[in-house]
Amino acid sequence: MLRLISITLSLTVLMAMLAGASILWIFWTYGKGLPDYQQLANYEPPVVTRVHAGNGALLAEYASEKRLFVPVEAIPPRLIQAFISAEDKAFYSHFGVDLRALARAVITNIVNYGSGRRPVGASTITQQVTKNFLLTNEVSIDRKIKEAILSLRMERAFTKDQILALYLNEIYLGRGSYGVAAAALKYFDKSLDQLDLQEMAYLAALPKAPNNYHPTHNRRAATVRRNWVLREMQENGYISQDEADLAKNIPLQISRQSGFDGADAPYFTEEVRRQLIRQFGESSLYDGGLSVRTTLDPFLQQVADKALEHGLEALDRRQGWRGPVDVLKDGADVDRVLAEHTAKLRPNHYAALVTKVRRRSAEIYVAGRQAIIPFELAFWAYPPRRDDGVRPPPLRDLRNALSKNDIVIVQPPGFTPDLIRNGFKPEANHFALGQRPAVEGAIVALDPHTGRLLAMSGGYNYADSEFNRAVQAMRQPGSAFKPFVYLAALDAGYSPTTRILDAPLVVDQGLGKPKWKPANYTKRFYGPSIMRVGIEKSRNLMTARLAMTLGMDRVKDYARRFGLNENLPPLLSMSLGAGETTLLRLTAAYGMLVNGGRKITPSLIDRIQDRNGKTIFRHDKRVCEACVAPGGWTNQAIPKLPDSREQLTDPASAFQMVSMLEGVIKRGTGRSIKKLGLVVAGKTGTTNDNTNGWFIGFTPDLAIGVFIGYDRPRPLGKRETGSTVAVPIFGDFLMRSQIDKPSIPFRRPNDIHVIPVHAETGERVLPKDKAAILEIFKPGQRPGGALIDVAPGLGNKSMAPNGGLATQGLY
Repeated sequence: MLRLISITLSLTVLMAMLAGASILWIFWTYGKGLPDYQQLANYEPPVVTRVHAGNGALLAEYASEKRLFVPVEAIPPRLIQAFISAEDKAFYSHFGVDLRALARAVITNIVNYGSGRRPVGASTITQQVTKNFLLTNEVSIDRKIKEAILSLRMERAFTKDQILALYLNEIYLGRGSYGVAAAALKYFDKSLDQLDLQEMAYLAALPKAPNNYHPTHNRRAATVRRNWVLREMQENGYISQDEADLAKNIPLQISRQSGFDGADAPYFTEEVRRQLIRQFGESSLYDGGLSVRTTLDPFLQQVADKALEHGLEALDRRQGWRGPVDVLKDGADVDRVLAEHTAKLRPNHYAALVTKVRRRSAEIYVAGRQAIIPFELAFWAYPPRRDDGVRPPPLRDLRNALSKNDIVIVQPPGFTPDLIRNGFKPEANHFALGQRPAVEGAIVALDPHTGRLLAMSGGYNYADSEFNRAVQAMRQPGSAFKPFVYLAALDAGYSPTTRILDAPLVVDQGLGKPKWKPANYTKRFYGPSIMRVGIEKSRNLMTARLAMTLGMDRVKDYARRFGLNENLPPLLSMSLGAGETTLLRLTAAYGMLVNGGRKITPSLIDRIQDRNGKTIFRHDKRVCEACVAPGGWTNQAIPKLPDSREQLTDPASAFQMVSMLEGVIKRGTGRSIKKLGLVVAGKTGTTNDNTNGWFIGFTPDLAIGVFIGYDRPRPLGKRETGSTVAVPIFGDFLMRSQIDKPSIPFRRPNDIHVIPVHAETGERVLPKDKAAILEIFKPGQRPGGALIDVAPGLGNKSMAPNGGLATQGLY
């Protein structure tokens, strides 16, 4: 007996030694070259970057993995209990590996071997963290051993809460969501502290196989799995039986995310994205968790989108009907086809099926119901103008434009005010005939004192074209460039009443070349006219003579100084707007006129913070030491911020230019805006063959620019100019944007004189004279002045390198 006991003890000791040696060998062999788990102490997971409007509304999110990092202290205890119940009941008691669960899994898998059932796992939360962060998803004994070794090491280096934080912020929970915070928003549109018990249980049910428990596609399986988690929570003592039963009886409901602001700004947001990549790189944008506060004003953006949409559609309708967007094929699913077409359209535009056409109306099927297109809302649908601009006869019979089974675009009449005429009153089932404009355009609005871009729409529909015509389209501004020629003259000592000869002008371009003969839009000549009239009536001949007198080098310098063109060719044609620029640059340049001649740089971003809340970029770099009040507010003086903006021009010259541009609204090419009764100034622009139409204008605190043109330049239409295509859009935006805003005059600089003069001749008159206007003069200036007739000599400064000067028809 003693010998047997001795042998047994010896074998036991030997086996224990062999087991210990085996374990040491395993740790030695598999523990070499394992990843450094200490790096997890400084873990910074990829986090979503969020872009906000100026009022804090969420505009866009960018992420390679949709994740919001939340410290474990901010995660509700019951949510943690739900995950522990579902994934690792012994989390707080094991040392990284749950031996009891491991033994149970081994026995279960042996019993189920060959049955086709899925093997049962025994990974702890610590092991899942190890696999997700440090290892691969390879299914092998080697990987499981390494996983166990790293888990043991992690448990010694990190607290349980630290491991939970890594797990709950890293785990993938389906539908593009990484981490519990992102999943709570994605599935339930709630923050973590707003989740109900049944919602927490559902999130805890997802780690094993999110797609298998999809709340819509696999609702039954998802509900069963959720209820299993609730039962586990009750058995573990985290919730009562009554709480579990009540939560199980609540149907599984998901909610759409509502965090995005209603003001959609895709062109603006895309430009912000490009800037962030240029400044910080793609990794910081998609993984860095930046918080970006932009300059966008959602209300102004919405107004800009609507104004551009209405203006482009009205212009396109004046060019005629191009036909239906499609024709319904036999046997096609009507609702599906119409839904596919509608999805590509702008809001409040619908695809409709024509079911019957009469002379004065058409019956349509739209949005699941029957409706009518009355002739009064489709009268414009005559064939397109001919190439020579001749308009076909007016439409008399709707059957000449529409046919049965045509698929057309329609709009509620309230969105087509230009079609409601002659007292016509639309009925509830009436729709207006529409079409997708072939012409494009852009509109921007910015703060002229800071350069903050408040609204930007770079085209009719971002879904059709991402090309941003506000910043990417280089186009000739035409007469919208002229104010900077006149500004150069004002800085050179000329006054608004300086007379310039408006008469035929012929410039010899050199041997074998045609003469350059600029002309006014009206093809008429008006004799000596004051500078103010030259701007208000947009006279080409006056501008060309003035540029010849100043010299094109000076004009080129002003184009560079105001950011219009860094290297304007020294051609006389450039003074009439032949040099290319962008809408944003031109609008910012006008902003520098109304702000007193101070330089501004257009900006889309106010501030950027990193994932820890540290500001890493601020557009306004001014330092305000007096703004810091450690002792609190004690009625101290309001801090004065330094004005670091560069002075580009004499403030008096800038104000003279503002006054002259105000005259464009009162008496010139922009006078259709006068009826709004607002303090506004601006200038139209139209290029050769009517290919581009512009209006750039401003109030004392808002600069607005509108550009209209085809992506492949061609005429806008017969008699379509900046006054007819851009001014209405500008006026629509201005009217809606200034509602409830106080009307203030343009700010005057010091040391100027205001003298009543005749609006046409510039001669001094009594204030009560019918033609009297208040003119702005600098000290030493008086009404009248010299006549600019013929330039003192062109020399070589106004000639191109090849001697060329020519362009014509810019007005």
